[in-house]
Amino acid sequence: MNIESRSVFVVGGTSGIGLELARRFRAAGSDVVVGGRTTELLEKLTAEGFGAVEIDVTDAASVARARDDVLRSHPDLDVIVTMAGTGAAEDLQDPAHFATARTIIDVNLLGTIRVIDAFISHLVARRAATVVTVSSGIGFLPFPLMPTYGASKAGVHAYSEALRAQLAGTGVEVAELVPPAVATRIGSSNPHALALDAFGAEVMSLLAQDPTPREILVEGVLMHRWAERDGTYHDLVAQRSQALAALPSRTKG
Repeated sequence: MNIESRSVFVVGGTSGIGLELARRFRAAGSDVVVGGRTTELLEKLTAEGFGAVEIDVTDAASVARARDDVLRSHPDLDVIVTMAGTGAAEDLQDPAHFATARTIIDVNLLGTIRVIDAFISHLVARRAATVVTVSSGIGFLPFPLMPTYGASKAGVHAYSEALRAQLAGTGVEVAELVPPAVATRIGSSNPHALALDAFGAEVMSLLAQDPTPREILVEGVLMHRWAERDGTYHDLVAQRSQALAALPSRTKG
């Protein structure tokens, strides 16, 4: 895709990977609006020269207001990045985990769907636009300590595939970004997490390819994406399951 001279809305772009990509899109020459929930962060980004709009992807009314605000100031909007996400460890033997699971699904999967639903008519009318969804390496190779996070991201992958098929012929392309662990708030505890700047540079290089890859796969996520194909899946899941030893249900007694 052309990453220059685009009109881009990064939902969930006030920190982490979203902010990294927002800055790189702007550095490439695109006009970027960042969406998020935290007023203070949005004000800082406004001072930095970004467009900024408040959005809570768990609230359909908030998503609709954000859409109206963005399209009022950027009627030529032609790129949406559905970056908003959250994740946490869960002990599935503790019924209290369900509240965490519900929040994760509401943000990661339903939030993605709400944003796409809000903008899809506009993007189809443009006849040349891009939706960048964000799944995860964990959606392909589970990390059992974060079961609902992985399930939500596997759902984003399946939804992206269906969205691409339904939009075929409209001029709207769908690219699925599949991050591995990256040194952000969610991935900071992983000693193997990729440096954020290196990850961002690799992602933008892949996005800039023509044609745009269906999946944006940096080198560090290939072991996750192709584990089943390569016959390493079961060994890697067993290795990643060692983190379960820290769960309260495993340490009782």
